[in-house]
Amino acid sequence: MLDFSSSSLEGETERSGLEPELGGILRDTPERSGLEPELGGALRQKGVYVDEITCVGCKHCAHIAHNTFYMEPDHGRSRVFDQDGDSQELIQEAIDTCPVDCIHWVDYTKLKTLEQERKYQVIPIAGGPVDHSTVRIASHKNKQNFIKKEI
Repeated sequence: MLDFSSSSLEGETERSGLEPELGGILRDTPERSGLEPELGGALRQKGVYVDEITCVGCKHCAHIAHNTFYMEPDHGRSRVFDQDGDSQELIQEAIDTCPVDCIHWVDYTKLKTLEQERKYQVIPIAGGPVDHSTVRIASHKNKQNFIKKEI
């Protein structure tokens, strides 16, 4: 039979000193993101981002790390669809094979912002010369048109 009259039910629990320390040395660190492994986050603290304007559509990354990258069908550029699809080593191999260095490790806190900005990008035709100022202006116009539609 259980004894429910103990003081442990009143919030006064006795500790043996052998309990695991949750948070450990990261507990008082001001730069905590909440993504730390001890808080339930993934071991990898960075995400993969493809700069689709720079991408030439060579498909190397999608062939190497096919659980992370795919070729976006409308423009033929690489895109990340699953951050944890492949091991960090395999993703790094895919990054190393990129001929134009358009794949980057970025902090998870910046990844969401980059993905939001990507919605308004104007992707130039693959294989043609890229005038970045024209692309920036067109992207800005797309963003303004999108905002007008929401209102």
